[in-house]
Amino acid sequence: MKAYLLDAAVAQYVMTHSTPPDPLLAKLAEETAQSLGEYATLQISPDQGVFLTMITQLVAPAVAVEVGTFTGYSSVCIARGLSGGRLHCFDVSEEWTSVARRYWHEAGVSHQVTLTVGPALETLAAFDQTIDLAFLDADKGNYPGYYELLMARLRPGGLIVADNTLRRGWVADPAHEEQTTVEIREFNDLVIEDPRVTVLMLPIADGMTLIRKN
Repeated sequence: MKAYLLDAAVAQYVMTHSTPPDPLLAKLAEETAQSLGEYATLQISPDQGVFLTMITQLVAPAVAVEVGTFTGYSSVCIARGLSGGRLHCFDVSEEWTSVARRYWHEAGVSHQVTLTVGPALETLAAFDQTIDLAFLDADKGNYPGYYELLMARLRPGGLIVADNTLRRGWVADPAHEEQTTVEIREFNDLVIEDPRVTVLMLPIADGMTLIRKN
């Protein structure tokens, strides 16, 4: 559970009153934790998974994009929310996304997912489709670059969901100068100053920001 910003009792209450992960997602989370150790923290939490499925159902995208797929938890959740659309995943790791491929197949969504492996600043630049929904959860230093590539392809009214935007609350402390926190703080400032969008930052898990193109 990544409820860094909530009192422990409140966080537990929230989790027990949210739809829990099904056995497949629970198995994926367990495999990721056992095989990848500290890297498992890169995986989204169960409440974020429910959120991504519901947002996808609400937006009903024809084209959804994920930047940063890891072992596939978030992509399974997004793909399950699709109603005829397609999810395009961009990630740099063959090793991690090989796990995702297995779980897409097991979840019965592999026919709805296209994976492109390589540096996303390059592969996204070559992507020529109009995007309805995007989930951004990759290396934080490149968030501004990914953001501009997504915005250039996002339809008016389309939505970007950016993860880790509260950085355990450290972004609110100017004295906290750890590199990733500084990078996220700069990204947050970039987004809120962008006249092209309407923004809502949510204290879910490590912070998720909804960015709607006007």
